[in-house]
Amino acid sequence: MEKAYINLIYLISSILFIVGLKLLSHPKTAVRGNFTGAFGMFLAVVGVFFEYGTINQSDIIIIGAAILVGTTIGTFIALKVEMTGMPQLVALLNGLGGLASFLVGGNSLMEILQPGHDTKQLADFQFTISTAATGIIGAVTLTGSLIAFGKLQGLISEKAVRYFGDQIVKVLFLIGALYLGYLNVTEPTKIEWYWYIVLVASVLGVLLVIPIGGADMPVVIALLNSYSGLAASATGFVLGNNVLIISGSLVGASGILLTQIMCKAMNRSLPNVLFGGIGAATSSADSGDIYAGKTKSTSAEEVAMLLDMAQRVVIVPGYGMAVAQAQHAVRELYNQLTDKGIEVEFAIHPVAGRMPGHMNVLLAEADIPYDKMKEMDEINPTFNTVDVVIINGANDVVNPLAKTDPGSPIAGMPILDVDKAKTIIVIKRSLSPGFAGVPNPLFIQENCLMYFQDGKKATQEIVTALKDT
Repeated sequence: MEKAYINLIYLISSILFIVGLKLLSHPKTAVRGNFTGAFGMFLAVVGVFFEYGTINQSDIIIIGAAILVGTTIGTFIALKVEMTGMPQLVALLNGLGGLASFLVGGNSLMEILQPGHDTKQLADFQFTISTAATGIIGAVTLTGSLIAFGKLQGLISEKAVRYFGDQIVKVLFLIGALYLGYLNVTEPTKIEWYWYIVLVASVLGVLLVIPIGGADMPVVIALLNSYSGLAASATGFVLGNNVLIISGSLVGASGILLTQIMCKAMNRSLPNVLFGGIGAATSSADSGDIYAGKTKSTSAEEVAMLLDMAQRVVIVPGYGMAVAQAQHAVRELYNQLTDKGIEVEFAIHPVAGRMPGHMNVLLAEADIPYDKMKEMDEINPTFNTVDVVIINGANDVVNPLAKTDPGSPIAGMPILDVDKAKTIIVIKRSLSPGFAGVPNPLFIQENCLMYFQDGKKATQEIVTALKDT
């Protein structure tokens, strides 16, 4: 196929990527955006096959088999992975992207070094620098994502792992990776330098994510997503493939922007995230001292009575709601309340759950109207007009310690101001701490009632009780 036609395919693919990202920015168009981006990637793959070789019958069989295998795996994941496991899946996919990038970079370098191959490309600084960048960023993305996956999956401790001099150690490994990258550029015929880069950068990836506490995983996932895009873009320069450069740049840029949004939501700085200093503080508050029998329990019947008298209700979803798969029961509660003429809204904290947009996706899955999902900055000034707040499985994002305890892992994090509402109902299995590992003094406020129950079962019981009121 002529180069002009291949470039046209790449151009269409790039436009579809951009349009897909735009559509993904709103829950109402997100599904369409996902399909748009996927089709763009399909076109890009077709273009690559045409660019790098002639297509004969055996190639068609191999390509068809690869598409079939990929489609089967993707369909299996889409059907089997629970929404609660989506953050882990995203982390794992980020890591696989990093793995693919540094393997392609290494393979390209090894291919050039084969006997009889033209080695003049090794004199091209764009190629050698891009190769080194692919090795560093790809390896950091792989191991960092695996650690994030382990923390989210509970395979390793979700707590921040800190030790004396850890920042110095990370800086030394970073310098080591950059120095090896310099050697790879100046002595590209020594393939061992590249794999030393991968080894050192792999250790660096572990060191960067281990010190980050579980409460900050949404920020980490966004950052690692950006890393995977940067690694792909660097690979594009290695291969001289424009569509890979463009798509990688889009992922890298959108990931960085999302990371900045998450940082703002957590009141963290980007350098603080990059050097793994977040989630490491310790709280001076002790749960035994805070609760000490001061909590007030409630029942479905009492909650139903409070809701029946309310004019405005706000529901705060959290990871506990996701674990209980309570979103459809919440939808039923929403329907009942609105049928009674009660105004119902959903307060969405940017880092509720374990990845950006986690709660929006869950609620959209249950067909909650998009205009009822209110972001933190929009709904916070109005909590003093709310009659009842129902907190379903959320903890850290409503924890007043973020404002009062400078030693807390969530110190300074903007929270939902639910304490200003007339009545607060907290649906929670127990008084165990949230992902940040700290107690929540909201639970002992005078206007707070605790409903100790699974999120789904509690919501269903409230729905049943409402029918009897």
